[in-house]
Formats: sequence, C-alpha cells, structure tokens
Amino acid sequence: MNIVYFTHSLASCWNHGNAHFLRGVISELIDRGHDVRVYAPENGWSLVNLLADHGAEGLDPYRAAYPELNSVSYPEDADVEALVDGADLVIVHEWNAHRVVADLGALRARGARWTLLFHDTHHRAVSAPAEMRAYDLSGYDGVLAFGETLSEVYRSWGWGGRVWTWHEAADTRRFRPPALEGIREGLVWIGNWGDGERTEELERFLFAPAREAGLPLDVYGVRYPDEARATLARYGAHYYGWAPNAAAPALFASALATVHVPRRYYTTLLPGIPTIRVFEALACGIPLVSAPWSDTEGLFRIGEDLLMVRSGDEMADALRLVRDDADARAALAKSGRETILARHTCAHRVDELLAIVARIAAHPAKDAA
Repeated sequence: MNIVYFTHSLASCWNHGNAHFLRGVISELIDRGHDVRVYAPENGWSLVNLLADHGAEGLDPYRAAYPELNSVSYPEDADVEALVDGADLVIVHEWNAHRVVADLGALRARGARWTLLFHDTHHRAVSAPAEMRAYDLSGYDGVLAFGETLSEVYRSWGWGGRVWTWHEAADTRRFRPPALEGIREGLVWIGNWGDGERTEELERFLFAPAREAGLPLDVYGVRYPDEARATLARYGAHYYGWAPNAAAPALFASALATVHVPRRYYTTLLPGIPTIRVFEALACGIPLVSAPWSDTEGLFRIGEDLLMVRSGDEMADALRLVRDDADARAALAKSGRETILARHTCAHRVDELLAIVARIAAHPAKDAA
C-alpha cells in the first residue's frame, strides 16, 4: 500500500509526543513492505525550537535510531494534490494547517481514490473545541482518535461509526529493557512543563513524594520557565533539559522507577487516555507509579502493571515500596512489559489501522450524521 502521512514533524520530538508513536508505526509499516511518504511543514514549531536549542546535532539521535525513516518538508503554499499522487491511504495529523486539512478533504470529496483519515492526539477537542471545529473535515472518510473519550467527542459532532479509537503504543524495536542490567538509582521523570496543565500535580505527586521517600529525582524535558526550575531546586531535583526520545530507554535503565503525572484534561474531560510515555516506560521494564487517572478502557492491570495512587502521601508510600522491595520492582517490570507486548505495541496499532482501512473499503458510504 502507498501511504502518505502529514505530520507536524517526524524528525523533531521537541515537545512533540506524536513523533514518538509515528516513528514506531512507520517503521512497522515499512518493515511489512508498505511504501510510506511523510510530509512536514517547513519551519514547523517543534523543529524550529529543537534547532534553536541544540543546532543540527539535535537531530543526530533520531537519525541514528531510525535510519530507515525520512520526511520531506513542504512550503506553506504547496500543491497538496501533487504530494499525494499515487497514494492509497492519506492520514493527516491534527497539528497541521487548516488549509492543508481542507484542501485534502476537498480532493477526496471530488473523487480522489485514496482513503483519507484525520488523526487527533490532543485534548484540544475539549480544551479548545472551537479551534478544532474550525478544521474542515467534511471530505474525510473518518477520524482516528487516541482514546475512547475523544472518540465520543467526535461522535457527538456527528461522526457516528466513522471515528475509531486508535491508542498510542510503544515502539518495542527501540523501547525495551537493557540487554545487561546495570546499577539503578533514584527516580527519572521525562516530561515537559507545558502550560500550567499539571503544575500543582507535579509538586504534589512527584517532587514532594520523591523528597519524602529520599529518592534522588532526575528530570528531563523542555519549556521549564525560571519559576519551574526554582521549584525543582527547592525540592532537590536535578534538571537536565531536553532529552531526545531515542535516549529515553537508557534513561529509564538507570533508574529504580518512574512516575506518571497526567495533564489535567486527561483526568477530567478526557479520562482514560494515558499518553505515550506510559506505554514507553512499561515497554522498557521500569516500575511505574502513577498519579490518579481513570483507566476506563482497561488498558492496564492496575496494581500489577503499574501502581496507582490517590494522594501525595500514597505516592510517597509507593515510592518507598519500590525503593526497598526488589521483588516488587521486578514483578511490576515483568507484568507491565507483558501487557505492552500482548496489547500495546506499534505492531498492534498497524494491525488496527489496516483493519480500519479494510472496513472503510468494504463500506465506502460515509455514515457520519
């Protein structure tokens, strides 16, 4: 199959989590013999910031880890019809210009023979619904949403049976336990400070409990303002700045455990969506303790694959457990990785994608209301 994917960026994972999943999915598609072309806008926000912070060398970890991948940048006024020539399937990520999204939909509505899907991996459908409703999706065959609660939003907008839940997943070619175990110490947390979506939660479920449990905490991520760095310093955490996603398995391999602190929208308006870092951490065989979120779809075995706490005090207790109990750490690591390998790899998601495309081909008439 000839597949075209319009992304915000494939090369840059600077504050761009979709790049993690996309790299794994495309690697899997290529391995199965599909031809995949990836397009990204020139001067995309994520890539511009990566280059500004780290120069061209900031792309080296991606290139080394994914030699089979490449993408083509296109100008703002590009002729998208030429870009999708010969395609069988076109997927457009939500972090793309409205004009690109609309032009591709118009081509499909005029009879283009490829299947056209919109891929949403963000909370803007509930945090900024007017912004998302401004996308013209009238010509699209369907929507891929990264959680069932997000799918329900699209159903409420009239998509009916033409929205499919397509969770993120781990690229187990790269995200796996170390071949040889070394010394593990303290906690590691990889995540961006963001826009105040979990500031209080980070203090309550990560910084304070780590200090109370006496565990050194290493923090990696971007967009940490001065006040954020001051908070980290106050709690004795060590901040190391951006880490390329390709480096995450080695960082996980150096720590006793990691912590998941979901953004507020994923605990309130879009429950049930863990985001990709949970999948990646469990794939690497590191014990994970999570702040509260509702696993409404039963993605994991709570208490076996990962520990879930309800308060900062419970988090501190859980961190003491993983600090002191080697058997508990081993059981969590084993169980979490088992669930990833059984249900949540990029290979599973490719199977799901191909099944969705086959279903659309079998029932081509749009049944969105």
